[in-house]
Amino acid sequence: MGAGNRGSRSSSRNIIGRHVVGEAHGCDPGILKNVDYLATIVREGAAKAGATIVGELVKKYDEGEGVSIVLVVKESHVSLHTWPEYGYASIDVYTCGESTDPVAAFDHVISFLSPKLVTSIEIKRGMAVNHKILERERILVNR
Repeated sequence: MGAGNRGSRSSSRNIIGRHVVGEAHGCDPGILKNVDYLATIVREGAAKAGATIVGELVKKYDEGEGVSIVLVVKESHVSLHTWPEYGYASIDVYTCGESTDPVAAFDHVISFLSPKLVTSIEIKRGMAVNHKILERERILVNR
């Protein structure tokens, strides 16, 4: 996975990247069906994060009229998946390096979805302590 500044560690934070995973509930179904509008706001979000788009997939589905947008960015990825019939969207932004801000992308996309409820979590990726915790959990699960 050697693109861009992937793999470089920040000495101040000792992380490879930041990963924001979130959900938007109570969104306007009309917005969640509008593929061109959504593609624009996801691209703008990537730019707000300081990420460089290197590829994209934009797909509108016939059943339910949901939309999936996946941007591959030099620093990792940005994705949005919508379920207009439920007024629901999931957003995933992962960026590596110190020059990007996945929260900026997430907040930008959310601001245009106008949800009634937002949940999100930010995961620091690549921290040595996380690897130790996962290793211990794997051992406990396999007993």
